[in-house]
Amino acid sequence: MSSILTSPVPVVVYVSPPGARAASAGVFITLSAHIAAMAPGTNIGAAHPVSLEGQMDSTMTEKVTNDAAAFIRSISEKRKRNIQWAEDAVRKSISITETEALNQNVIDLISPNLIDLLDSLNLRKVQTAQGIVELKTKDAKLNYLDMSFQENILSILSDPNIAYILFMLGTFGLLFELFNPGLIFPGVVGVISMVIAFYTMSTLPINYAGLILIIFAIILFVLEIKIVSHGLLAAGGVISLIVGSLMLINNQSSPGVTGISWGVIALVTILTVLFFFFAISLGIKAQLKKPVTGPQGMINEIGEAMTDVDKGGLIKIHGEIWKAESQEGNISTGSKIIVTGISNLKLTIRKF
Repeated sequence: MSSILTSPVPVVVYVSPPGARAASAGVFITLSAHIAAMAPGTNIGAAHPVSLEGQMDSTMTEKVTNDAAAFIRSISEKRKRNIQWAEDAVRKSISITETEALNQNVIDLISPNLIDLLDSLNLRKVQTAQGIVELKTKDAKLNYLDMSFQENILSILSDPNIAYILFMLGTFGLLFELFNPGLIFPGVVGVISMVIAFYTMSTLPINYAGLILIIFAIILFVLEIKIVSHGLLAAGGVISLIVGSLMLINNQSSPGVTGISWGVIALVTILTVLFFFFAISLGIKAQLKKPVTGPQGMINEIGEAMTDVDKGGLIKIHGEIWKAESQEGNISTGSKIIVTGISNLKLTIRKF
């Protein structure tokens, strides 16, 4: 705003098209302009300050509110606008239509479109930081400045639905890598998605209660795979995931910020259930499966005693000769045996 207030070039802020609104910081920007205009069907107001998380303690809220109120009073006084309304927009979050804004000296004019606005501004004199400037805007050439590629990417990522999907995708990737070590790709995708999700969430009013509920839902799904609960843990996970997703974006405290859509929540919930009960469960079952290679793979294998075996002796398993000891007394040569344990490359056996 300071750049607008000290600009040697007249700055015009136009709230359009119909249905648009100037809220929060938009109120400050509009009031700081040399000329403020609005299109029919628009509104302005609700400038009460909030934190990114949507929550502040009472002392901090009072400090921030007082500072914002003082700032908007100084802006309104400089531009000779309605000081009392500006302060009420900050302290009481009031909003008014474009007609009310014009009648209450909040804006300078109402224009249905940009061409009409330029015609209305022609020959109007404006006080700037370097003196009075007369506007010559009739038949002016319009130059539109589009967002850069980087700005477009950041705009897409700031969508709460995108942030939510990236967070869940990161969670899936990391868990899949955790329960299936060595795949690499899920882990890489998971880390990248999680980092981007946290970056995006830093620009949104995140409700940490919702985030905790989502993490709790993931824990319940993992426990459901490992613990027999007859579906109770899974049901709790689904409820926790849905409620947490609805609470994740605190859009009530931040005008203009939309919450996560029901369609996205439903799709993510279904995919999460399928992911845990198929992908993750396969990984856990593989970890719990009896080893089939290495020393531990010898357990419960059947062989033959090559010598008498008591405290020591030799046995043959899969064509290999192993040292062994009996756990139930002497075993005679030629007897069928089964391996019950292994320690320091010496097998413990009993008769089969």
